[in-house]
Amino acid sequence: MGSVRKASAWLGLVDDNDDERYYDDDNYAESPETGDAWVTDPRVKVASETAEVKGRRIGTVTPDSFRDARGIGELFRDGVPVIINLTSMEPADAKRVVDFAAGLTFGLRGTIERVATRVFLLTPANTEIVSGEAASRPTDGFFNQS
Repeated sequence: MGSVRKASAWLGLVDDNDDERYYDDDNYAESPETGDAWVTDPRVKVASETAEVKGRRIGTVTPDSFRDARGIGELFRDGVPVIINLTSMEPADAKRVVDFAAGLTFGLRGTIERVATRVFLLTPANTEIVSGEAASRPTDGFFNQS
């Protein structure tokens, strides 16, 4: 989809028919449920089951488009801190994802923090972020030459 068409679809001037090129009903047959099997998006990585039991999970998401924002929201809503890497996205779509993430963190009383260029950390409420910044070090140490 061209940039003019994307902008027109975003503004609501034309119908966004992007779904049609990804989903073709003829190629997909209804398959029976496989019980406990759960297939996730390969771009979403969550820690192992032992970490899940201890409550120490962190999700990492590298979205390709704004459609991947749903996976970010589902992880965050479940109380999992999420690292979003937007380096592979176009700037306009990356801005939309950041806006979505900011609204998500505001709505669920979490925080959003920029970790690096186009990389963000979303932390749910009641999650402590420990950083090793210089402000937390004692000031009467070796380098204090006053």
